[in-house]
Amino acid sequence: MTLAEALHQGEEQLLNAGVPEAELNAWYLFAHFFQMERSRYFLFKDSAAEPDRQKAYETALAKRAERIPLEYITHETEFMGLPFYVDENVLIPRQDTECLVEEVLKKSWGREVLDLCTGSGCIGISLAALGNCHSVTMTDISEGALRVAERNARKNGVQVSLLRSDLFTSVEGTFDIIVSNPPYIPTAEVETLMPEVREHEPRLALDGAGDGLLFYNSIIKESGHFLRKGGWLFFEIGSGQGEAVSKRMRQAGFSEVEVKKDLAGLERIVCGCLQK
Repeated sequence: MTLAEALHQGEEQLLNAGVPEAELNAWYLFAHFFQMERSRYFLFKDSAAEPDRQKAYETALAKRAERIPLEYITHETEFMGLPFYVDENVLIPRQDTECLVEEVLKKSWGREVLDLCTGSGCIGISLAALGNCHSVTMTDISEGALRVAERNARKNGVQVSLLRSDLFTSVEGTFDIIVSNPPYIPTAEVETLMPEVREHEPRLALDGAGDGLLFYNSIIKESGHFLRKGGWLFFEIGSGQGEAVSKRMRQAGFSEVEVKKDLAGLERIVCGCLQK
């Protein structure tokens, strides 16, 4: 089988399985397992496919046809221009979340940062790498997620503190910034998500209980014990949650509360300053 035939076969397999953007997915898997860029492919597409690489590619195609996310197959993704390892223990970092990091970066110089529900560590590690923070502490309730975050910290050469904690239960001290992308999808909506998310990404990191606001309520309520006066609290939010989260923050003593939109024009971030 030639390289061109292998790629075409992959495209057909994913198309028949109903995989979104099947041709692009087939190419990404092909490029990953054959270690080949587009320019090199066009030069050598009529060459024979190496059997070992072909077998690995076919195995990956079968997984993708089962709607296992591409990133869980290649175990790699990019966030804020940085490389991250991902597996089934963590949510796959989304580009939307980069908007949250960019907002925190505006206030991170020399600050002590706490990243709650860190998952892959993409938020805290990006801040440590790009934000000139004094320190970054990252917490998660999942041991599997913390292993992934630790791996990503090493991968990106940053010094962070990792702590297993159910929100603030094991946290000590105070911080200048608390940032969190908590589970925020209402329970009833989880079953409506696309198969890649519903069946393969960790439900623990998705399900925000009845109305999706459970974790926001808990974090806002407790944050005053861990956030210094004049410190900032940042959240990523889901669709339609901006008004409710910002209202709770104001009631808890936060000022300068704002709801900010992502690049698609959707409400994505709520932030506010704890009154001095």
